[in-house]
Amino acid sequence: MASEPTSSSAPPSTFEEIRGLLTRLPTADADAIAKTRAREAQLTKPAGSLGRLEEISEWLAGWQGRHPPRAEHPRVCVFAANHGVAARGVSAYPAEVTAQMVANFIDGGAAVNQLCQMIDADLRVFEMTLETPTADFTATPAMSEQDCVRAMAYGMMAVEPGIDVLCLGEMGIANTTSAAALCLAMFGGTAQDWTGPGTGVAGEQLARKQAVVAAGVARHDSARGNPLKILQCLGGQEFAAIAGAVLAARLARIPVLLDGYAATTAAAVLYQVSPDLLDHCMVAHCSAEPGHKRLLAAIGKQPLLDLGMRLGEASGAALAVALLKAAVACHTGMATFAEASVSTKSE
Repeated sequence: MASEPTSSSAPPSTFEEIRGLLTRLPTADADAIAKTRAREAQLTKPAGSLGRLEEISEWLAGWQGRHPPRAEHPRVCVFAANHGVAARGVSAYPAEVTAQMVANFIDGGAAVNQLCQMIDADLRVFEMTLETPTADFTATPAMSEQDCVRAMAYGMMAVEPGIDVLCLGEMGIANTTSAAALCLAMFGGTAQDWTGPGTGVAGEQLARKQAVVAAGVARHDSARGNPLKILQCLGGQEFAAIAGAVLAARLARIPVLLDGYAATTAAAVLYQVSPDLLDHCMVAHCSAEPGHKRLLAAIGKQPLLDLGMRLGEASGAALAVALLKAAVACHTGMATFAEASVSTKSE
């Protein structure tokens, strides 16, 4: 159902306060990592034979600050917002689809609802003033600093105690246009490098979308080198909320699964501040949206899945929780060589 975030601490109100939070974030728990590695070495399998499942167990333990790690209480958050740039004809669907899809989430009819049921996840949908889209970023900054920080704070307050892993996704017509503009401003290249079909545009409409991305980035060229300012000028409320949720999860030692292109772009704003700010994040899947693969290379993240998905709504992140559950089940449930009376590798 649609949710309101809650928090007992005062949220930040300026970019300066956000930057202050970014300078005092916890790191992974070395003791939990050491215990995870020690147990992995004793399990009835050749070293490293479970591949990335072993990496997942270590990552979960380190950021949860405990051994053994757990994946019993995943939370899936979908932030929904509208973009003024949608009026430029960059999407195959009208802006009102955002609100219609939010209603579908609430009614249980979307793909993410089925996936959350499968993995026994808590789904929260956060509507972000759908009746008031951001400004058209080809003409003016998408948000004021105050609105951008408010959206980040909103996302931060969605993070609560008791979550084993936080899955972050979005819904918003025209948000792949915003993602492309953010990536172009942060990582360079051309609008064509970062701008894909999104909801299915092609031909002249895709060319128009690419032109809109290029125009927006050119309009706000003065923001280059200032990631939070770039977010303000070219992002959307859901992007800011996801960035805020990533930050709050780090403060709370909660590992994060990022969904597709838009969610990873939102997190990349923090990467641009400092690459280690995403150490507690894994990317669930590589979206079919072409800019996502380029973005993953830019931030040095290897996705857990590559299934040709490009739905958004945290669907890939929810699906990847099954891998986390598998990693934890193997790490905690397998017998050790001693318990199973199995000989270890010969020296």
